[in-house]
Amino acid sequence: MLYRKFGKTGEKVSLLGFGAMRLPIIDKDESKINEPEAMEQIRYAIDNGVNYIDTAYPYHYGASEPFVAKVLKDGYREKVKLATKLPSWLIEKEDDMEKILDEQLQRLEVDYIDFYLIHALNATNWPNLKKHNIFKFMENAKASGKIKHIGFSFHDELPVFKEIVDAFDWDFCQVQYNFMDENYQAGLEGLEYAAAKNMGIVVMEPLRGGSLVNNIPDDVQEIWDSAEIDRSPAQWSLKYIWNHPSVHVILSGMNAIEQIDENIAAASDTMPNSLTKKELSIINKVKKIYINRTAVNCTACKYCMPCPFGVNIPECFKFLNNSSMYQDVAGQKRVYNLLVKPENRASICTQCGVCESKCPQNIPIRDMLKKVVEVFGE
Repeated sequence: MLYRKFGKTGEKVSLLGFGAMRLPIIDKDESKINEPEAMEQIRYAIDNGVNYIDTAYPYHYGASEPFVAKVLKDGYREKVKLATKLPSWLIEKEDDMEKILDEQLQRLEVDYIDFYLIHALNATNWPNLKKHNIFKFMENAKASGKIKHIGFSFHDELPVFKEIVDAFDWDFCQVQYNFMDENYQAGLEGLEYAAAKNMGIVVMEPLRGGSLVNNIPDDVQEIWDSAEIDRSPAQWSLKYIWNHPSVHVILSGMNAIEQIDENIAAASDTMPNSLTKKELSIINKVKKIYINRTAVNCTACKYCMPCPFGVNIPECFKFLNNSSMYQDVAGQKRVYNLLVKPENRASICTQCGVCESKCPQNIPIRDMLKKVVEVFGE
C-alpha cells in the first residue's frame, strides 16, 4: 500500500480508503448489515494497509456508524484515520450540530474523529448552515478535541464549490471524480482549485457507482483488452485518478474480498504522473466510446430553462444518457425516479416547443423527452 501526505493536515493516508456505505447486507435490507462478512472485509483491508475508514450518519439507514465502532475494537482504532459526516440537511437550529456530533461520537464509541465532513454541501443547505453559525461550530469542535480535521463533501456546481472553499480555512474536501466526470460538479477544475489551497483531496464515486465496471459494452472491453498491460476496468479507473498528484485518497465501497485485493493491488504501484501516454490514450479511447453512446447531445448549458411547465430538461437527459452510455436502464430508472421530482419529470412536457427555440445544439427536445418517458415511465 502506498500513502500520500494529506494536504495541510500533515497526516499520511492510504491511497485506497474503505467506504462503509455499500457493505454486504441481509435479505436485501440496507439497514441489516451482514456483520460477520463486513467485519472480515474491513479488517482484511486494514490488515493490508488501508488506513482511511469512511462512514456517515445516514449510511445503511443509520447502521453504519455503530457497526464501524465494532470493527474498530480489538486495536483496530489505533490503525486507522476515521472519517464521518455531519448530516447538513438535518440542521434546523444551532444546537443541532453539537448534539449530532456528540451522538456520532457515542455511536462510534470514540473520543474524537480524525476527519469530520459537513455532508453533501450544495447551494440549498450551505446558506442554512451559515445562518446557524457553522463556522463557530467547526472551530469549537476542533478546539474541544472532538474533531482533528474539518472538511466537507460536495454535490453541486463548480461556482458553489469555489464559494464554499473560499468561505473557511478547510483542511480537506471530498468530491466526485473519475475519467468520465472531469466536468461534472466540482470536477477537475474544482479539485485543482482546492489543491491550490493545500487542502486534502478525497475522491468518491471513482467507478461512477459501478457504471464503469458493470455491464461493460463489448467495444469498451475490446479497448481495455488491447492494452499491453493486463488490468481490470476498475484498476484502470482507479489508476487514472491516482495519477493526479493532488488526489490523496480514493474511497471505494467494497463488499467482497476479491474487490479489496484488486483495488489494493492498484494502490500498491501507482505513483503520481506515472501513466504513460499510451496508457492515457487507452483511457481516452474508452471515454470517447462512452460519449459516443449518448442518447442526446445535451451539454447541460440550461439555455432551455426554465421550462414554463416545470420540466427539468437537462436532468432528464442526464439520466437518459447514463442509461444509454453504461447499459444501465434499471439503475438509472431507479435514480431518476428517486432524484427527479414528479413535477419536474419528462412526462410533464406539454410539447409547447419553447425550449427548442433556445437550444444551441438544435436538439429535438420534445421528441427526446418522449424517449425519457418511454425508457423511465411516468
